[in-house]
Amino acid sequence: MASTIGSRRFNWGERTFVMGIVNLSPDSFSGDGLSATGDALAQAKRFAAEGADIIDAGGESTKPNYEQIPINEEIARVIPAIEKIRRELDVPVSIDSYKYEVVKEAIRAGIDIINDIWGLQKEPRLANLAAKYNLPIILTSNQRGHPADSDIMGAVIRDLERAVGVCERAGVPPENIIVDPGIGFGKSREQNFEVIHCLAMLKKLGRPILLGVSRKSFIGTAPDLPTDERIEGSAAANAIGIANGADIIRIHDVKFMTRMAKICDAIVRRKYG
Repeated sequence: MASTIGSRRFNWGERTFVMGIVNLSPDSFSGDGLSATGDALAQAKRFAAEGADIIDAGGESTKPNYEQIPINEEIARVIPAIEKIRRELDVPVSIDSYKYEVVKEAIRAGIDIINDIWGLQKEPRLANLAAKYNLPIILTSNQRGHPADSDIMGAVIRDLERAVGVCERAGVPPENIIVDPGIGFGKSREQNFEVIHCLAMLKKLGRPILLGVSRKSFIGTAPDLPTDERIEGSAAANAIGIANGADIIRIHDVKFMTRMAKICDAIVRRKYG
């Protein structure tokens, strides 16, 4: 399966694609929140130079127990940055938002992908926008508010099947639907590790798989690891995810993780050059 995103062709399975995170939120869990549009553009340019295939821009923190900000504030944070990035880079840009009005403004600003961390639970109309504007949409399995006590993979797969069904009924082409198991979204520490271990089970959905583990708190809970130094743990979790079928990794440390992904591809996909 292949997808055209922006001006680029993504042949899924050929290699691991890298999504670089640009946070326009001052309370980002990872401490990398930006407040200035110019800083966001500079970071996006650096990520593109370091090998990012997609830039993911978001204006609201989605860490556990996050506080939802007003729609107009989220628009004010993220849309000027997206406009600048689109003017100066040809790398595809995604909007990390589950709010209909924010996504509509981001489409006007030129985004190429919708990234919905609620997997159409909060706003199913995002599927209609994806269909209308022929945009890929990332569907995240989110268990916040309804945690799965057992069989986390069963819960994730059922949730993603529901979200994929919403997209299909809205007319989103199959190649424009990307699934994300939702590491950190309403899952326990053990469930996060289990999802990565069993990631290959998502292949039954027949969609590209995005994995977002970068700097997340569960990494700091492994034995004898510092809670506030997570780059090595993020690399390990991403490497196992690639081995188990991840097509895209969503990351903060683009240069480091891009190099790691190339080694993983040489081993897993036998891509040597």
